[in-house]
Amino acid sequence: MYTSLRIEVNNQNLAKEERAMINLANEIIAGKRLTREDDLSILLTADLKELCEGANAIRKALCGNKVDLCSIINGRGGRCSENCKFCAQSAHHHTGCDEHGFLELEELVEGCKVAEEKGVDRYSIVTAGRTLEGADLEKAVAAYKKMHEDYPEMELCASHGLMKEEDIRRLYEAGVTMYHSNIETSERYFPEICTTHTYEDKKEEIRRAKAAGMTICSGGILGMGETWQDRLDMAVLLSELKVDSIPLNFLIPIPGTPLGDRKPLEQEDILRIVAIFRYINPDSYIRIAAGRNYFPDGGKALFEAGGNATITGDMLTTTGQNTTQDRSMLETMGFELKAKRA
Repeated sequence: MYTSLRIEVNNQNLAKEERAMINLANEIIAGKRLTREDDLSILLTADLKELCEGANAIRKALCGNKVDLCSIINGRGGRCSENCKFCAQSAHHHTGCDEHGFLELEELVEGCKVAEEKGVDRYSIVTAGRTLEGADLEKAVAAYKKMHEDYPEMELCASHGLMKEEDIRRLYEAGVTMYHSNIETSERYFPEICTTHTYEDKKEEIRRAKAAGMTICSGGILGMGETWQDRLDMAVLLSELKVDSIPLNFLIPIPGTPLGDRKPLEQEDILRIVAIFRYINPDSYIRIAAGRNYFPDGGKALFEAGGNATITGDMLTTTGQNTTQDRSMLETMGFELKAKRA
């Protein structure tokens, strides 16, 4: 049965909380892991500067200075049967998004080639729709095999909805090492965001991908109307699922979707969220995705609050930072990046 986290917000002296954040960070570095049984209120009330400093210390100690760059390509766009309220590609909404069938192998492989030349660590095909099967599955398997043969140093990721385990295994055998399936939000709030599939469907997909041999990329979108408790619940569930990479998207309201008029999160809230996810998932990739444009400098502060991975280049339906800009910013900050291919 789903158990909500305990949140006990109190009026402790801020100075005491700040010291507690440094102490907590040191405990996590030494091996402590936060769980549903812990009182996590300090993460909500701590001074933001202290919280981010502690998160960055955890990142440095447990993950080092390597930043993991991922590029994605929209392998099949639009006409999605699912009714996720945030998504421009849902057939339930009217957004005017680009609609196209599964891309040709040559275009997918060319995208991988460009990503390799730019020093990107991971390349992922993402497809709209509930699942991937039939002719489109065969095209995907062929594309992954070709990319793995031509660019063996590129980590291949896949994001194709709720697939069968035997089909995921075929992707693994074709060279895919990571499967992406966002849980999106907390279990409590998920029915407010999507009703065409369930939270248990999401968790079961993660289990199937693990059983097929994949590592897991799963996070979600923040700023959809969820509470801070929902954010904590989400972070802890990802820890319980032992997710390797956690993409954090900060809602960019898209006209034509039910969330199109929602006010974006404030910078301070975004930074607190990133830091919280680092405290609760200390040795995972905290992957900064959509929403970096809310910061004037490409989101430098996000990588000083525990972030150590990002999606670089354009997102599926919104614009992101280009890879040249990202490399310049991250190298200036002292991070290590995969070398560009000559």
